Amino acid sequence: MSRAPRADGRPPVAWWLPLPAALGGLFVVVPVLAMLGRVEWSSFVALVTSTASLTALGLSLGTALAATAIAFVLGYPLAVLFARSRSRWVGVARAVVLLPLVLPPVVGGLALLAAFGRLGVVGAFLDEHGLRIAFTTTAVVVAQTFVAMPFLVSSVEGALRVEGDRFERVAATLGAGPTRTLLTVTTPRVLPGILSGLVLCFARALGEFGATLTFAGSLQGVTRTLPLEVYLQREVDPDTAVALAVVLVVVAVVVIGASSFRTRGAFT
Repeated sequence: MSRAPRADGRPPVAWWLPLPAALGGLFVVVPVLAMLGRVEWSSFVALVTSTASLTALGLSLGTALAATAIAFVLGYPLAVLFARSRSRWVGVARAVVLLPLVLPPVVGGLALLAAFGRLGVVGAFLDEHGLRIAFTTTAVVVAQTFVAMPFLVSSVEGALRVEGDRFERVAATLGAGPTRTLLTVTTPRVLPGILSGLVLCFARALGEFGATLTFAGSLQGVTRTLPLEVYLQREVDPDTAVALAVVLVVVAVVVIGASSFRTRGAFT
């Protein structure tokens, strides 16, 4: 027997969905709550405001913002081309660009070393001209961009495909050029998707560990981001490691929560 739509016009939900949904939520929430239970709250402020902790946090936020900006400049055009191009090579190009989504981060770090390290394909040329990337703050940004940009590309491409290209074709018939159409028609219509992609990109860059450690190392004040600080403190001071991990969780929750609120507002 079919059920009528709800009073708000939305379709009914299958009766059995809440159970696996609740289990899925608990699968994520329980470990986080368990970690919160291990925090020494009496010394929490002192632990997270130490010089090393604040330096790592500032470096993480700064490099994640830079990586997100670079990912947008490079990734948004890729997403548009993937969504609008009819070339048979688009699938191959997409697979290559999205490869970091499934590539182990350490392998990504090794790939970056092979390309931009002192003896790398590009790195050797740059080194001859006095430019060194590996094991510098720039390497942190490069590593974060490498692993995070596919999240932005995938999110924006999906939004573009859902919206379709009908309005772009109408704009073209009215005499708008490709650039004007992109800036005044395409971009505003997929703004929620862009915002979601930027948030995912920033969150992924903020939590990046494996590629950063491999390609940039762990130099305090230079390349030691907050995830690296958590990893190092895990062995010598578990209380500090847990406290810093909570800081990462709080930042991620705030960023994603703010994005979800704005995205829902854009669609309602």
